[in-house]
Amino acid sequence: MYLGAKHMVTGYDHILFLLGIVFFLYKTKDIGVYVSLFAIGHSTTMLLGVYFNIGINAYIIDAIIGFSVVYTALDNMGAFWVWFKYQPNTRLTTLVFGFFHGFGLSTKILEYEISPDGLVPNLLAFNVGVELGQLLALSGILIVMGYWRRTQTFWRYAYSLNTTMMTAGFALVGYQLTGFILSF
Repeated sequence: MYLGAKHMVTGYDHILFLLGIVFFLYKTKDIGVYVSLFAIGHSTTMLLGVYFNIGINAYIIDAIIGFSVVYTALDNMGAFWVWFKYQPNTRLTTLVFGFFHGFGLSTKILEYEISPDGLVPNLLAFNVGVELGQLLALSGILIVMGYWRRTQTFWRYAYSLNTTMMTAGFALVGYQLTGFILSF
């Protein structure tokens, strides 16, 4: 459980994605729905990926995770409506990106070449740790966002913060794709 919680709390890509998801969500119910969809997605592919030994190249999956940060920031900035006059289903995209985040977790776990003895209980414990870490990170995000939203600077800097998140996502994508190319 500790390793799962540590991975989530220190996983800046996951934290940026969570921040992007809840950035403009104010109701507890909405936050619960989106975070649950993300948890269902990453729990499913993490558990199944490790159990069935399905690994994806770590550089590629981490580049996709970086892209999820870019996508969420662009969505928060209203880019899809401006560019395409279309607003994608944010619940569906949260679930789909959750699947990719889960494959990122399973790929990292598979690199450890763990013993199949006690695999299921250990995976479940790791996943519980991931969820606890996610709740801890989410709590911190919501506390900070709650205070910031009450200030006059929120609307003034919301776009800038999403631009910064998008830039960080592009940096993650570039970093991972460079690693992929150099790994040959």
